[in-house]
Amino acid sequence: MNHFQSLPLLPVRGITVFPHMVIHFDVGRDRSVKALEQAMLSDRRIFLVTQRDMETENPNHKQLHRIGVVAKLDQILKLPGDHLRVMAEGLVRGVLVDIEMGSDFTIAHVDPVPIKRRRISAVRAEALARQAVVLFEEYAHLVPQMSAEVLPNVRAERDAGRLADYIAQHVGHGSDEQQAILEESNEWSRLEALTKWLTREIDILKAEHELQGKLRGHLAKNQRDYFLREQMRAIQAELSEFEGESAESGESDIDIYRQTIADLKFPVEIEEKLIKETSRLAQMHFGMPEAGVIRTYLDTVLELPWRKRSKDRLSLTAAEKTLNAEHYGMEKVKERVLEFLAVKRLAPDIKGQILCLVGPPGVGKTSIGMSIGRALNRKLARISLGGVHDEADIRGHRKTYIGAMPGRILQGVKQAGSKNCVLLLDEIDKLGHDFRGDPASALLEVLDPEQNHAFRDHYAEVPFDLSDVLFIATANTTETIPRPLLDRMEVIELTSYTDEEKLRIAKRHLLPKQLARHGLSKTNFKITDGAIREVISGYTRESGVRQFERQLAALCRKTAKRVAQDSDWRVTYRADTLQEDLGPRKYKPERLHGSNEVGVVNGLAWTSVGGELLEVEAGVMDGSGKIELTGNLGQVMKESARAALTYIRSRVEDLQIAPDFHTKKDVHVHFPEGAIPKDGPSAGITAATALISALTGRPIRRDLAMTGEISLRGRVLPIGGLKEKTMAAYRAGIRTVVIPADNESDLQDIDPDVRNALQFVAAAHMDDVLKVALRD
Repeated sequence: MNHFQSLPLLPVRGITVFPHMVIHFDVGRDRSVKALEQAMLSDRRIFLVTQRDMETENPNHKQLHRIGVVAKLDQILKLPGDHLRVMAEGLVRGVLVDIEMGSDFTIAHVDPVPIKRRRISAVRAEALARQAVVLFEEYAHLVPQMSAEVLPNVRAERDAGRLADYIAQHVGHGSDEQQAILEESNEWSRLEALTKWLTREIDILKAEHELQGKLRGHLAKNQRDYFLREQMRAIQAELSEFEGESAESGESDIDIYRQTIADLKFPVEIEEKLIKETSRLAQMHFGMPEAGVIRTYLDTVLELPWRKRSKDRLSLTAAEKTLNAEHYGMEKVKERVLEFLAVKRLAPDIKGQILCLVGPPGVGKTSIGMSIGRALNRKLARISLGGVHDEADIRGHRKTYIGAMPGRILQGVKQAGSKNCVLLLDEIDKLGHDFRGDPASALLEVLDPEQNHAFRDHYAEVPFDLSDVLFIATANTTETIPRPLLDRMEVIELTSYTDEEKLRIAKRHLLPKQLARHGLSKTNFKITDGAIREVISGYTRESGVRQFERQLAALCRKTAKRVAQDSDWRVTYRADTLQEDLGPRKYKPERLHGSNEVGVVNGLAWTSVGGELLEVEAGVMDGSGKIELTGNLGQVMKESARAALTYIRSRVEDLQIAPDFHTKKDVHVHFPEGAIPKDGPSAGITAATALISALTGRPIRRDLAMTGEISLRGRVLPIGGLKEKTMAAYRAGIRTVVIPADNESDLQDIDPDVRNALQFVAAAHMDDVLKVALRD
C-alpha cells in the first residue's frame, strides 16, 4: 500500500474486521452502496472502519475509530429491498488520517500503521502463543456455537500476529476489546492483550454456566417434588378406594401439629394462634416459600419446654457440698444460694430470682454460675452477651423476615429443655448500643419479675412464662450497666483472691485439673508450696487465677515433653528452679524505700488485677503558684488533688505553712508509672499528705500506707476496694494502713492473715492522718 492512499470508505456497525479475515456483511445505506460500486470500478479495494456509535447514520471523522482495515471485495450479491450482501477479505491495517465527503460516497485518506518494534525472547514468545491457544480452546468449549474448523486452524497457525487476529475475530462481536487488539501494531503486545481478554471472558462464562446450572437444578428439584406429591395423592386415593377408607385418614404433618397442640394444653390465646397457623399451612402448596416459614415457626414454638420442668434439689447439705467441692472461698455467693434454696423449700411459688455476680476477670463468675445450676439440679444454658448490639438478639426477629429466629433468651430456654432452667447471662456489662436498638432495654422485660411471666418474643408472638427461670448475670463492673437494668438484679461482689486463697485453689482444683489434662500424675510431677507462691507473686499479677492457671499449665507441658521422651522422668519444682522453665521473674516484689522521706507517701490503688502500692511524690519549688499534676491521671483524681491543695491553703496557720505559698511556690504532684491510666477519688488524703510534707519539710513514715478521699474541710471520706488495697500493703511489707473511719466496718471482709499482720488507723479527719504519717 502506498503512502497516503485514498480509498472509498465503508463504515461498518457492530463488527470489527481484521487482516486475513474473510467476512460477510449486509449493506443498505446509499453512501455505502455507492462506495462499493466505486471500489468495484477501480481495484476492488475499500477501507473498512468501525463506527463508535451504531446509531449514527452518516458518521464524520470523529465518530469513526482511528484504525481500520484495507479490504478486497470478493463478491457482491443483491438482496431484496435494495440491500447488498458483501464478501470481503481484510488485507492490512490502516490509519484513518482524514475523510472527504463526496456527493455520493466518502473517500478515506489512509496511512500505513507504523510498526512498533519490541524484542522478546524465543521462550517467552513460545509461552505466549501456547497460552493463547490453550485459553482459546477453553473458551471454545464454553461457547457451544463455535464452528468446528476454527480450533484446527488456531492450532496450525505459527505467526503470532495472525494468531492473535484470528482468535480475536472469533471472540465477541464488535466489542471494544476487539478494536483495541486491532489497534495494537506489535504482534507480541497484541498477543498479551488477547490472553488477558480471554481470561476475563472465560471467568464470566464459567460464572454464567454455574448460575444456569443452579437454576436448572432448582427447577428440576421443584418439578420432581411436584410429581412425587401428585403420585402420592394418587396412591392414597387408590388405597382409600381399595380399603374403604378416606384418603385423608392417614396421619399427615397437619394432623401431627394439631395433635401436639392439643396435647400441650395451651391457654386459649396461644392455642388459637397456633391452630390458625396450622390451618394456613394446610391450605398451602407444600413447595411454597411461605409454607416453609410456617413449618419452621410451628416446629420452633412447639419444641419450647412449655410443660417440661426439672425437679429441684432442695437439700441444703447436698448443695453446700457441691459448691464447696467445685469452688474455694466465695462465701457470700454460696450463702446466697443456700438462702435461695431455703426460701424455695419453705415457699415453693416464689418468683423473680435474679443474681448478678460482679468481679474482676478470672475470679470464677461463670464457673460459679454453672455450679449453682448443678447444685440445684437444674438444666443450664449459657448466653454470652458480650458485643451484642441488636435488640433482636434478645427479643428475636419477626418471622416474616428471611432467616428470622427467636431471640437468645428463648433459644437458651429451648437449649436447656426445661421451663425452670438456669440461664447464665455472661458479660452483661458489655452489651452494645447503636442504631439497631438497645439490647439492655430489651432485657428489662426479661429480668423484671412483674413482666417476665408473659414474655413475648417477636418471633414466637405468643407469651412464654420466664418467671421460673433462675437468671444469673456476670459482669466485671457495674459502671457500664444501665441503672434501670441494674436495679432489677441483686448484685453480689466477688473480690480478688489473696495469695493464700490462690495457693489453696491451686492445690485443690487447678493442679489436679492440669495434671489430668496433660496426662501426668503426682508421681512424675510435684511442686512445693514455695514454688506455687513464687508463681503467684513473680509470674502473675491478677485478681483471679486465669493467668496463674496458664503458668501451671506451662509447667505441666514442659514435664509432659520430658516424660514422653523418658517415662521414668520425675520432677519436683521449687521456688529456685522455676526460672529454668518459666524464664526470669516477670514481676519484681514491691519494696519500701530505705528511710523516711519528705514529700513521698505510699498510696493504695485498686486496679482490675488487684491492689497496687503507689509512691506518690510531691515537690515544691520557687515560682508563681502553678500546680502540676502528672502520672496519666483521670479527671476525678485531678479534682481530688486540687481539693487537697484548697484544704492546705485553708489551714496554713495550723500546718505552719507560709500563707503566700500559693503565689510564690510551684507545686508538682506525681503519681508513678505514667504509662498506666489512673482515676478515682481515693488518692485525696495521699496527695494532701505528700504536699503538706513537701511544704513543711517534715518526712513521712516509710512503713505506712493510706487510702481515702478528702473534702475541702479535711474530712476523710469512704472508698471502695479495701480488700485489694490492704492485700497490696501486706505484700509490700507495710505495717500501718490509714483508712477512712467509715470503712472500718469493711475490715471484717479482709482475709484474717492480712488483718492480723497490719495495724489499721481509722481516720475521720485529715488531722488524724497527719498525726500518724508525719515525723518531726
